[in-house]
Amino acid sequence: MTSKGIGNGQKILVVDDEHMSDLMRSVLRRLESDGFRPIVVAPEGPHVSGDDYEAQALFAMEDERPAAVLLDVRFGEYDTDRFKGLSILKKIVDRDSSMPVLMFTQYTHGPYRDTAVMASLNVSSSVDFIDKLASPEEVVLRLRRLIGSAPETIKIGSLFEIDAQNAAVYAIDNGRRDLIREIQGMKLEILNELAAAFFRSEGELVPFSRLERFSEGEDSRASLRVRIRELKVALGNAVSREFGATELIINVRNRGYRLVQPVD
Repeated sequence: MTSKGIGNGQKILVVDDEHMSDLMRSVLRRLESDGFRPIVVAPEGPHVSGDDYEAQALFAMEDERPAAVLLDVRFGEYDTDRFKGLSILKKIVDRDSSMPVLMFTQYTHGPYRDTAVMASLNVSSSVDFIDKLASPEEVVLRLRRLIGSAPETIKIGSLFEIDAQNAAVYAIDNGRRDLIREIQGMKLEILNELAAAFFRSEGELVPFSRLERFSEGEDSRASLRVRIRELKVALGNAVSREFGATELIINVRNRGYRLVQPVD
């Protein structure tokens, strides 16, 4: 999966009064390099307050229709703005309870962090919480998990492309896509589950329980192993490769399966 295709052009609303800092510029660059479109809330004026960020953020919610919001917890240096982000969060959720929100905070420990965490957990929305000093890569990974939905097509390295909408899997050779006809039915459903997890995070595991519904017979675990083996053989044949036990689809003992990048 190439980084350019990850975000699929989805908009991320960025609400942070430190958006011009080196740290936030790195985050914005990472969002762009991963295919997202960051929309930065940047009120203008001689005396910009947390209220200005709140008003513009809510306007941008309606105008831009973002896929997720990246929100700081603190705006300004005054105690009254210490948790302004939580007020913005509540109003975002009131307007759209399904909106994923990733909350930044610079409080790495102590009571201020505890307050922010508890407040972010008290809303009925998809909210996650991350330290302000987290790496840009971690920020994007967490946003991907919050957004959750995979794009119409997912590339697995440079060898395969999965088109879930059209129920097709392709082998890629010098830019040409060749349909792998052997991957249909339950094998295709299993691969779709693995690919969706791979899209959210390249290390994400799919539990046995989620995959066994695509197996048959009294021993669903054994049936699943057969389907996975058939799937790896079909993918390998399409690119003249033989994938071993530690390649492409890995069995994590007693837990589930994980899709990994194939080595070119």
